[in-house]
Order: sequence, then C-alpha cells, then structure tokens
Amino acid sequence: MTETADLETNGDLNNDDFEYEDEAKLVIFPDHYEIPLPNIEELPALVTIACDAVLSSKSPYRKQDPDSWEEELQVSKHAKTLVQIDNGVRIPPSGWKCSKCDLRENLWLNLTDGSVLCGKWFFDGSGGNGHALEHYKEMGYPLAVKLGTITPDGADVYSFDEEDAVLDPHIAKHLAHFGIDMLQMHVTENGLRDNNIKPRVSEWEVIQESGVKLKPMYGPGYTGMKNLGNSCYLSAVMQAIFSIPEFQRAYVGNLPRIFDYSPLDPTQDFNTQMAKLGHGLLSGQYSKPPMKSELIEQVMKEEHKPQHNGISPRMFKAFVSKGHPEFSSNRQQDAQEFFLHLINLAERNRIGSENPSDVFRFLVEERTQCCQSRKVRYTERVDYLMQLPLAMEAATNKDELIAYELKRREAEAARRPPPELVRAKIPFSACLQAFSEPENVEDFWSSALQAKSAGVKTSRFASFPEYLVVQIKKFTFGLDWIPQKLDVSVDMPDLLDINHLRATGLQPGEEELPDITPPIIIPDDPKAPDIDESSVMQLAEMGFPLEACRKAVYYTGNMGAEVAFNWIIAHMEEPDFAEPLAIPGYAGVASAGAAGLGATGLDNQPPEEMVALITSMGFQRNVAILALKAANNNLEHALDWIFSHPEPEEESESASDVMDMENNANANILAEAGSEGPRIKDGSGRYELFGFISHMGTSTMSGHYVCHLKKEGRWVIYNDLKVCASERPPRDLGYIYFYRRIPS
Repeated sequence: MTETADLETNGDLNNDDFEYEDEAKLVIFPDHYEIPLPNIEELPALVTIACDAVLSSKSPYRKQDPDSWEEELQVSKHAKTLVQIDNGVRIPPSGWKCSKCDLRENLWLNLTDGSVLCGKWFFDGSGGNGHALEHYKEMGYPLAVKLGTITPDGADVYSFDEEDAVLDPHIAKHLAHFGIDMLQMHVTENGLRDNNIKPRVSEWEVIQESGVKLKPMYGPGYTGMKNLGNSCYLSAVMQAIFSIPEFQRAYVGNLPRIFDYSPLDPTQDFNTQMAKLGHGLLSGQYSKPPMKSELIEQVMKEEHKPQHNGISPRMFKAFVSKGHPEFSSNRQQDAQEFFLHLINLAERNRIGSENPSDVFRFLVEERTQCCQSRKVRYTERVDYLMQLPLAMEAATNKDELIAYELKRREAEAARRPPPELVRAKIPFSACLQAFSEPENVEDFWSSALQAKSAGVKTSRFASFPEYLVVQIKKFTFGLDWIPQKLDVSVDMPDLLDINHLRATGLQPGEEELPDITPPIIIPDDPKAPDIDESSVMQLAEMGFPLEACRKAVYYTGNMGAEVAFNWIIAHMEEPDFAEPLAIPGYAGVASAGAAGLGATGLDNQPPEEMVALITSMGFQRNVAILALKAANNNLEHALDWIFSHPEPEEESESASDVMDMENNANANILAEAGSEGPRIKDGSGRYELFGFISHMGTSTMSGHYVCHLKKEGRWVIYNDLKVCASERPPRDLGYIYFYRRIPS
C-alpha cells in the first residue's frame, strides 16, 4: 500500500505554510496494479476493512509510551548567523555559578556574550531565578546552552526567540569561542551540575576512538542502528548478539519460515521482529558505500550530506520493551539487564526445540559450608553470564591514585579545574581470584545445628558455555542509592582459560548438611514495615489511591517517588491495585503457621515484593507465583524455572508435583532435566575474545554505549549509525565481554 502527498506551495519551498492532500492506493504485485482508495465498489469487503485498518493504525513511532516519545528538534534560525562577542570570556569545565545570584544548578551559557545565568523557576521549587531569560529580554541574545549537558555528541540548546529547544549544527564552534572543547565534556547524572565530578575526558575519547580518522565499513554485518534517544544500550547488545552464528541461523536463516508462519499481527511476535532486525543488520542492504558522484558533489559544495545507511529499530524496541517499566521509557538503561531481558524473551519464544540462547547457558555449582559444623551442601543453578568483581585493593598504581585524589581535593577546595584523571589499573588475575574466593552467607541457617550460624559459599562452573559472557561489576550504589561507576582499567585477556574453576562436587571426607527446612519464626510483636511517608504523599498528591502509593513505595524499597511511580504505572491494571498493603510475616502469619505443625511454609503465598519484581519483568502474576513456589522463594531459581518452562501451566499437572519439586534442593535443575537433561553445551573452558560493550558516563542512568566486535580478523567499532574499522580498541575499558570457546 502506498501513500503520497500533493503539496501546494507559494513559491518558497522553505516556507512552512503549505497545504497537502493524502492519497492512498492499493498496489497488487507482481504487476504493480494500482487501485485508488477508498474503493468500496471494486474491492471485497474484507480487503476494504484491512485497508482501513492499515491506514488508521498507529505506527511504532507514535504507538510507544507518549512519555518516551520526543518530537524531533529543529535547527535554530539563529544557528548559522549567530554573532559572538570577542570579549575574552573563557568558561571553566566545572565550578559554575550564576553571575547574578548564588545558584549553581540549572545554569545556561549564553552563546553570544558567554554569560552564565540560571534558568526558570519550576513549580516544585527547583530550577532557578530566571536570570537567563531576563538577560535575553534585556540584550536580545537568542541562544543558550545548558551547562552539564555538553558531550562529544552535542548539547541541550534553547532559543529564547523561538521559545523552544533547538539544534545548533555549529555548536562545537560556538562553544570553542569560549574555550570549551566538546571532547573534554560529559553529561552529568542529573543534567544540572558538574561541580564535584571530574569530566571523564579520556573515557569518551578512548572508547569512541575520537581524534583518530576511522575508515567506514560497509556491507553485510556492518550495518549501524539509529539512536532513538538513549537506545544505544539496545543497539550495542543486538550488534553483539547477531554476530553469533547460532542467532544468525535461528532467525535470519529461518526468515522465510518465520515470516510464512508469523501471526496475524507480526508486530507482536518476537521471532518475526528478531528475524526482521537480524536481516536488516546482516543483509548489507542498509550499509552501502556512497557513490563517487555523491562524494564529488559533497566536495564541490563543501558540505557533508549524511548517508541514509543503517536501520531504525523502533518497532523492535517497541515490542521487546512492551510492559517493562524501564526499557519502555526513554531513559538510559543497563546493557547487562537488557541482555538478560532478551535471553528471557528468547527462552519464552523459542522456535520448536531450537533456542539460540542455549549457547550462553551454563550450570553453576554452589558449595555452602557451615563454619561451625564444617558440613557442606552442594546445589546447582543456571546462569547466563559470569559476573566478575573488581579487586580494587589489587590496583597496581596505588601511589598515583593517592596523589591524584589529593590534587583533586585541593582543586575542588580552590575551585580550580580538576587534574587529569588517573584511572585504577586492576589485573584481570586479581578479579578472577576474587570471583573464586569464598563469600559470607547472610542469615545462614545451619541444618546441622538447627540454628543460625556463620556460613560461607563458593561458586564453580558445573559446565562451561559455548559463549562466555563476562560482566565487569563496575557499578555500585552511592549513599543516595544512585548507581555509580568505578572508573577502572582491567587488562582483559584475548585468550582466557578458566578450566581451573571447574566444579568437583562432593569430595571424600566431606559430610553433607541434613536436608531440613528452617522453621517458621512468628514474631511476638511484629513491627510495621518502614515506609517513606514523604514519597507516599508525593504520589498521593498526583491523584493515586493512598494504599496503592504505600504499596509502590514499599515494594520499591523506599528508593524514592520516581521509582515508585514506575511501579504504579506497571501495576495500575491489577484488580488489587488499591487494596491495603498486606505483608507476609506480619498480617496473617500466625494463622499460616497454625495451619499445620511441622509445615515447611511452602504452601504460603510467596513474598509480594518478589512477585512484584518478577511481574515487572513482563511475566504474568500467576506464572511468578508458580515459579517462586517451585523454587522455594529463591528469586534466581524462580527466574530460571520460568526460562525453562515457557508454558508452566501445562507442565505442572498437580499441586503435589509442585510440592515434590519444592522439597528438592535442586528443583530448578530437576525440572528442566526431564528426559532430555539440562539444556547446556558443556566443553572446554578455553576461550578467545571476539567482542565487548563499553559504557561512558558516571552511572547506568546516563552516558553512552559502544560495541567493538572482531570480524574477519580485525576489530570494528559500532557506535550507533557509525560503523568503522577500529584503530585502537579499548579492551581494558569494557563493561561486558563476549568470549567464544576454542575448539579442543
């Protein structure tokens, strides 16, 4: 079906005042026979209904959450002719303050005279005193850039004259006039200030390989992806995923069959969307070099026309993020969390018995030991990535780090620009050693002592996956519970051997802990849950029911009104949305305990906070409850149970079957084993590096992701739409690493 528009202009093609008429036609292939629409007389009723539905349907561009969709900014009419006064003003990289008051937040740099002034006052008391707007009314200087939003990729620019956010194609030149190098700046977490944070100069430069002339790559497998607004985490993960042959075969190789058997609404089918995206990335149809004539024209006109290469994953993102409170937003996300979310979707939508995500799947053996009785328990669980802790104490440049911290504090006290960043250098061997060391088990209950005791746990590989995904645990939480990144360098090896981490099972001389379930302890005087009432009131003032607000704050761990608001949006349709908060262990625990002496507690409803966490990932509530019961309320095991049971209601025929699984320490492994055994691809623990995803920024809530992949013997950088041969791949600054097994 085609749609055209007849434009009627009054001479000036750049004039926005024009009228247009829509014209729709139905085209019949392969003869390209056109039928104007509407045409009730000639077309069958079903075809007419189908055409009407297509014309009236919303595209993914508009169908996404309105809060996550932003209008495309227009180039300011002042950008090309902006006059800048040569008054010698130089703006430091941090330590800004409004020149008319003492505010240090929401500051704007006027691009004409270099004045730093505060923005508007907002209804919630934040913002500023409006000095930037007053300055425009007094002087007439139209453009200003928000300090704290300047990155190597651009900045937030506002036009007072046009009364809107705008684009400034010459922003780099306009900032350089006041001594600001865009490559030396980065966006702050809240977009407001950068007083106490050292700009991560080398991080942005090194990871994106700035300052180096990179050769563009074209053809199959070298297709970029358009950034839809903080969607680089998705692009980086999908580039890595579709570089793996198993995913290529499962979706692109099966594309004709997937398309032939796709449902009536293919926009809501995971396999169709994966096949479509994979074809776009691997076919080469959207990655073609420019023609010589186009290059000559650009050189003659001294202008660069952007190539219309690459694909826009808007429909794919709309589907995979549907119903997820984080991925459906327009905020930056954690690439590791999205990777697991994608694996979850692949598990739930496997094509017959084929599941390409099995290449990441491996078994972990956990050995838990009671420190007092010395008895042990061995359990197994399924995992998809290896989380490697950072051994900060093993840094090889401690003296440099101490000297840098002293200089940084002196510069901060004197309001001088901070010194050049010194990054901690961590040996990979130290991180691997930290992974293998025992860790303390909180609230460990020893079945040998039938009492709480000290316990330690060690983890080993019960099997090695075909593709090993290694996450460097760079992100931690600050005192304000905002994720922060440890800016370190880890010498990740090209060749990796972890055969020494192979699990050994129960050893001679070891005695197993008795298989006894901890008793239910009913508190004599249970205390009410700790709920942040200020966050509750903030939500209630928005018009939500008070009890729903209390539940939202409780189930999100008192992490603030914004996080609780996302919980409310995700649970508004539930029938018990406005019901009073009921917490297991407080209300009704006595009756549950009295229901039967000696009961293990497995008949009790799983903790609501765990149910809420699983449902927030897109699963149905009944599936979450069934999985938690099957895994004895172990969240990790419950998620794995869901992965291995795409249709749990059919696989669990009776409550007694579920109870049998619950009473087994390895319920999740037994459930998936069945007659076929666990879906693992065990083999050697020797690997070679073929890709990594890097993050720039201070936390998962901000910044930018880039992917490097090794193809045809050379490294290639995938930076949204830009795909180029890499000259200096920053292997030491990665966040997620992809290794493939070396054949024995």
